[in-house]
Amino acid sequence: MALKKTSDTVAISFGITESAANTFTQQQINLTLDPLNNEVFVVLAIDLDVAPPSGVPGTTTQSTMSLTTTSKTGVPNLSDSQLLARAQRQIIAAGFADYGAPFSHTSPETPVGELEYIGIIATNNVFVQIGGVANTGPLSGNGRMWGYRARADASTYGALVQSEVLSA
Repeated sequence: MALKKTSDTVAISFGITESAANTFTQQQINLTLDPLNNEVFVVLAIDLDVAPPSGVPGTTTQSTMSLTTTSKTGVPNLSDSQLLARAQRQIIAAGFADYGAPFSHTSPETPVGELEYIGIIATNNVFVQIGGVANTGPLSGNGRMWGYRARADASTYGALVQSEVLSA
């Protein structure tokens, strides 16, 4: 794969709030890539910070946030090939009268190993999603994505765009 780095590492910060409690909400982040010059964004790391779910006695609550390369209709799971990062917090309280057990799951900022990058975004946008279950109010979350701009050769760019668009 032929990629030529055209920028230093940049950080893109974002935030999102549910439109209403327990309602899937998605926001588009424009990367302003230059498709005429086969520009892509090479993702080096992502940090997602989703708000904790509500503590409701006897009720299991959850907050989940994700970042994907394509638009979604719900917060995706790790099995989704367009998923770049996902964070989930949960309070398991079903069966408890006055408290629950908190759990968190977060994709690491960078995978363990010697990977040069964690993803390549070939289209102009990424999408951040948030969704809650059984919370008393709307959730919010913040995130940051680090990466750099690069120029791909024509065949690499075509394959990346086709893969991203067709796998949606």
